[in-house]
Amino acid sequence: MLFHITTVDAWAAAQAAGAYRAPSLASHGFIHLSGEDQWLATANRFYRGQRDLLLLVIAAARLTAEVRWEDGAPPAPDGAQFPHLYGALALDAVEAALPLPVAADGAIGVPAGLSA
Repeated sequence: MLFHITTVDAWAAAQAAGAYRAPSLASHGFIHLSGEDQWLATANRFYRGQRDLLLLVIAAARLTAEVRWEDGAPPAPDGAQFPHLYGALALDAVEAALPLPVAADGAIGVPAGLSA
């Protein structure tokens, strides 16, 4: 499984358009994804305190665009690489769109039904 964090509005727009295209696809040429052990740290590093977020749970085998594991931007201090999707995210590859809970202190938690 792979994961992507997006907003409720962006996901709704993707469903209307028939595919999901994050802004980074136009600006960087790919969509930022995370592995199972990466998404929660990514959420708290870049989205802490932000509400109306969804965690897209993606079946990698159903992706129609290429995925490459590459350095993050900026590179992770531990040298970890992240999956980058070089094309639009096919909606049928998304198994779930789970609301991300946000604690009073802004920390993003694990959605119900998912373990981290």
